[in-house]
Amino acid sequence: MGEAYPLYWLELHWHCEMNHKQSNKGIELTAIPWLRRLLTSRWPQWMTVTGFLAVFIYSIAAGFLGTEVGSRNLAITLIWIAWWGLLILILVPLGGRFWCSVCPIPAPGEMLQRGGVLQPDGRHPRGLGIRWPRRFRNLWLQNIGFLSLAIFSAVILTQPKISAAVLLVLLALALGISAVFERRSFCRYLCPVGGFIGIYSLLSPLALRVKDPEVCRTHPTKDCYRGNEHGHGCPWMTYPGTLDRNAECGLCMECLRTCPLDNVSLIIRTSGTDLTPKTQRPPLRMDEAFKGFIMLAAALLYSIVLLGPWGEFKLAAFNVGSLPWLAYAGALLLLSLIILPALYLMGSGVSHLLSPDKSISLRNRFIHSTTGLVPLGLGAWVAFSLSLFLINGSYIPITLSDPLGWGWNLLGTASTSWTPMISGWIPTLQSIVLFVGLASATSISVKSLKGSTTLSTRSLLAMTPTLLVNASMTGFLLWVLV
Repeated sequence: MGEAYPLYWLELHWHCEMNHKQSNKGIELTAIPWLRRLLTSRWPQWMTVTGFLAVFIYSIAAGFLGTEVGSRNLAITLIWIAWWGLLILILVPLGGRFWCSVCPIPAPGEMLQRGGVLQPDGRHPRGLGIRWPRRFRNLWLQNIGFLSLAIFSAVILTQPKISAAVLLVLLALALGISAVFERRSFCRYLCPVGGFIGIYSLLSPLALRVKDPEVCRTHPTKDCYRGNEHGHGCPWMTYPGTLDRNAECGLCMECLRTCPLDNVSLIIRTSGTDLTPKTQRPPLRMDEAFKGFIMLAAALLYSIVLLGPWGEFKLAAFNVGSLPWLAYAGALLLLSLIILPALYLMGSGVSHLLSPDKSISLRNRFIHSTTGLVPLGLGAWVAFSLSLFLINGSYIPITLSDPLGWGWNLLGTASTSWTPMISGWIPTLQSIVLFVGLASATSISVKSLKGSTTLSTRSLLAMTPTLLVNASMTGFLLWVLV
């Protein structure tokens, strides 16, 4: 493994010489001996991934072979109710990219690349190992992929065969990409789920960071990136010595296993730390800003179509290929790519005129203004998913007992009646979540401004247009959901 990735040697040394500062303050979880042993052992992670892969394949089979009634098919209830609820309500807000560390989709391709399941075998990676094209090392392809799925989401979320086909395509695509390109190129640059997990992971209190960047800078072999007999080189093509954001780390723990200097740690710190800029450079890139627009637009439109009282919108989303569906698809694209960006650009323009500090370009001010989209968008998705999960969650035990809708009763719960959970509390919970999202968006926007310029009464007033846009988005969601 020591000679596995020679092409990166000069690039790694260049990254080290950058020697940028990192904020690693927090509680070090890996200082707990039993937890460190758990994280460095391959068996728990391997068993979890293997179990999820078996469930994933079984869900695909259920989608193709089982009943076409979505609420009675495991492919719908397990993936789009149980998994989605777990992901959005718990894993992403608290664990960031934790799901990526146990996701089954890249597992077959990664096994193909490594030629094994557990320990490195010392040989060169299998497959062609081509580097991902530099022009596509961003989120734009993921943005296109997510929008493409979002346009058809109404049928994907409710029709088992279509859902199973999409899951199978993702599995095959991940395997194909792994055979041609290096490491987890699919996860980092193509996966439509990984894209939004990445930007929302910037809010997570859980982070993997090095303890002392100087130790990494002076260490000659860079085992964390290249790998050694104890572990593989970073699958996410990230050098931990300069890692300062959650978005580029899949929490696979390979660097924790390979670091010979015990300089890697898993920490709990203040939520949203990654969105606080250290310089005038915005904490997001333009592709990430547009991911925020796309996610917020999808949450707004899904809330109208799937949870709102307007039947005509629901029919439009389901009648794929019809004129109403084309209008629905057009509305999603317009809202994501034109309307929301235009609102924030206008707000940034007014802020630029009002601000006493003209050293920040309008482009950077625009991207700074979009940092609030991260907590705002996550709040919108949590509010949407609360309703989706609590109203439909009772279908899960039914389909676990009768996964194909064939009249089985494996667990004795097939005859359980559909019963919404705490339905009377859902509007209250959604309101709390949306207000917390708005408060977090306001706080992070102010911190973003503070990190890029000198605060003054006038500069704070200049933020008003952007904050009003955030408040209007929250107000609209409250009107739709509550």
